[in-house]
Amino acid sequence: MYARTFGASTMGVDGLIIKVEVDSAGGLPSFDVVGLPSGSVRESKERVRTAIKNSGLRMRPEKITVNLAPAEIKKESAGLDLPIAIGLLAAQGRIDFEKIADFVFAGELSLDGKLCTVNGILPITITARDAGFKKIVVPPGNANEALLVDSVEVFAPESLIELVDFFSEEGELKPATPQTAEVEKDFIELVDDFSDVQGQFMAKRALEVAAAGGHNVLMVGVPGSGKTMLAKRVSSILPELTREEALEVTKIYSVAGKIGAGGGLITKRPFQNPNHDSSTAAIIGGGTIPKPGQVTLAHHGVLFLDELPEFQKATLESLREPLEERKITISRVNGTITFPSSLILICAMNPCPCGWYGDKEHICNCSTLEIKRYTRKLSGPLLDRIDIHIRVPKVKYEDLSSKRKAETSAEVRKRVTAARKIQLERLSKYRLFCNAQMNHAMIKELCIVSPEAEDLLKEVFEVKKLSARSYDRIIKVARTIADLDNGADIISVRHIAEAVKLRDDLGFDNR
Repeated sequence: MYARTFGASTMGVDGLIIKVEVDSAGGLPSFDVVGLPSGSVRESKERVRTAIKNSGLRMRPEKITVNLAPAEIKKESAGLDLPIAIGLLAAQGRIDFEKIADFVFAGELSLDGKLCTVNGILPITITARDAGFKKIVVPPGNANEALLVDSVEVFAPESLIELVDFFSEEGELKPATPQTAEVEKDFIELVDDFSDVQGQFMAKRALEVAAAGGHNVLMVGVPGSGKTMLAKRVSSILPELTREEALEVTKIYSVAGKIGAGGGLITKRPFQNPNHDSSTAAIIGGGTIPKPGQVTLAHHGVLFLDELPEFQKATLESLREPLEERKITISRVNGTITFPSSLILICAMNPCPCGWYGDKEHICNCSTLEIKRYTRKLSGPLLDRIDIHIRVPKVKYEDLSSKRKAETSAEVRKRVTAARKIQLERLSKYRLFCNAQMNHAMIKELCIVSPEAEDLLKEVFEVKKLSARSYDRIIKVARTIADLDNGADIISVRHIAEAVKLRDDLGFDNR
């Protein structure tokens, strides 16, 4: 007897509906899964067979063939256990085929028939809704995630037998409702705040501009100047995620299996801080079936690369595409997948291997050759894609010992949020969120530069021999500074001057 049901998997950060066809007929008993299954999907036949038996259900010893369509796409998800089991029971007459036609099933089966959580339920549910399905069955641990999607009825049975009894009208299964995750008692969350940083007013201003416009930043300074401390507080001044941004971030973390207990919407902007010995695949993404890397996990948030020259040169060069295109495309034999990567890149580094080059109070022991070797990993094209270059000086004793209360993250965030609101209105027709996402054509249309500011920009361009990309980035930073300046319509000399100052010539090419 033939039966058909629908399961789902993921491809990139999107869902993929899988048509599960099951044929159970007379012949030598066997159980075959076809349709380009991965190892975890091929093993599902043992989990399904044992789960059905331990649930108190009978499975006739017949020749069973399961086809997963479309056959040309490799399937990698233990979440196909449940649709295979339901399709098999329907093919053997235990479940009415008509009653399962409107459902999408996703869930892994344990050997005792319980439903186990799987990754990617949010994009799966969104894809199911877009494909016209009104009902989805997921494990209890994924219910909150699925409930984030409107217009889809979510069912979350504890076990296979509970679901079978529901379809056989021998039991009741109510639609799932949101469950509140338990909060640990007496737990105090430590929050990094900008007020913790003493002095460094120039660096703070640079990071405020970066947060307001979504710009990339490179900080160069001696050890102990506060580069890492500053970078780790950028998230605290970023505006709250919009609903659309939050759904995009939650989809990514769902596919990566990084959604915490409760599985609700991620409302905090991501902050990723990979170690410098991380592989290129870990940062960019990859694998036989590509998975998101750090640049994608930092989408709509911050990617912080500390000790920048210590990263592999190939890894740094691979950042050029995601920084420019705000997406990363990974090609494999089985297909091409594109991951989003609209992020703020914050980089920190010492001026030389020993860290004291240019410091008046310490002697630098590095030779010119060592310094060149140290900075050689930072190619011109990579530096060109970083909007703001600043030097972070050593903190003065007067600043460290000062009793004056520094400005808090909440105060800075108010200005950043106000500037972002202006940008959202200006860029709404392009479906963009911040100035850094503008291309050259948008800059020409939306960034009005005063004649005096144009003259200054021309002089800087010719003296510093800037590239076309640097020209665009200076204007985008100046546009952000104008937005922070009560939303000034015209970019003035003052705005251009500050943008140029925030793109300090670090002198790497002259060493």
